[in-house]
Amino acid sequence: MGRGPKPTRANAKSAVPDKSRKKEDSKVRDLEKRLAEALKLQTEAQEQQTATSEILRVICSSPPDVQPVFDTIVRSAVRLCGGLFSDLYRFDGELIHYVAQHNFTPEALEAAARLFPARPSRALGSGRAILERAVVHIPDIGRDPQYQQQSLSRAIGWRSGLFVPMLREGAPIGVIVVTRAEPGPFSDNEIALMKTFADQAVIAIENVRLFKQLETRNTELTESLDRQPATSEILRVISGSQTDVQPVFDAIVRSAVRLLGGFSGLVTESSVTSFIWRHSRARTLSGTRHREPCGQGS
Repeated sequence: MGRGPKPTRANAKSAVPDKSRKKEDSKVRDLEKRLAEALKLQTEAQEQQTATSEILRVICSSPPDVQPVFDTIVRSAVRLCGGLFSDLYRFDGELIHYVAQHNFTPEALEAAARLFPARPSRALGSGRAILERAVVHIPDIGRDPQYQQQSLSRAIGWRSGLFVPMLREGAPIGVIVVTRAEPGPFSDNEIALMKTFADQAVIAIENVRLFKQLETRNTELTESLDRQPATSEILRVISGSQTDVQPVFDAIVRSAVRLLGGFSGLVTESSVTSFIWRHSRARTLSGTRHREPCGQGS
C-alpha cells in the first residue's frame, strides 16, 4: 500500500502561523467584547448620575411641591430601566394612594383609578413591598403565585416588575414601580438605581414637610411679633385713661381689626343697657358709641 508524500518542512511551518493568528483573533474579539461592555457600563453610569442630579435639582427648585419630583422620578425609571411604564404611590399608614405615572395606557389609568386607594396586601406588588419593607422583584408575573391580578396585568401588557418601597426611618411611606413588557430579571444596577430614586423621593417628601413646618412657624412668629405692640399699646392706653374706658375699647377694636384682617370690630357690655362700640375701616378707623335696649346687642 503506497503512502502519500510526507509534509514538507515548509508546510509544517505554515501551520504554526495559522494557529497563532486564530489565537490572536480570539483575543482581539474578547478584548473588543470586554471594551464594549465597559463602555456600556460607563454610559449607563453617566446616564444614571445625570438622572439623579436632575432629581436633586428639581427637589431644590420646588421645595413646597413634591409632585414635580415624583413626575421626574417615574420618567427617569422608564428611560433608564427600559421600562414599559412606571408609577409611584404614597402610603399614609392605612391606604396606598396612586400619585404619579409615566407612559400609562388608558387601561392602566382606569385600573389605577379602580384599585386605589387600597389597603396593602400581598395580592399586589406595591402592597407586598410595603408589607415586607423590602424590594419585591417579579421576573415573570405569570409565574408568581401570590399576584392575584393576572387578567389586569395581561390587559395592561406588563410581564416583569420591580417594586421598591420608600422608607423613612424604616417605615414605609410609598412605593416606586417600574415594569417591562417582557419577562426577565432586572439587573443589580437597575435595582440599585431604583433604590436611589426611592431615597430621593423620601428626601423630597421630608423637604416639603420641613418647608411647610418652617412656613407655619414663621407665620406664628410673625403673628406673635405683631401682637406684642398691640398689647403694649392697649396697656399704655389703660394707664393713660384711668377715668375713661372708651379709649381702651377703641384701641382694642383697632388692634383686633388690624391683626385679624377684619373689616369692622365690635365690643359689647351687658348690664341694664347694652353699649356697642363699632370700629370700621370704612369710617376711617373712627369709634362711635350707640346705646340700645338690653338684649338687642350682639
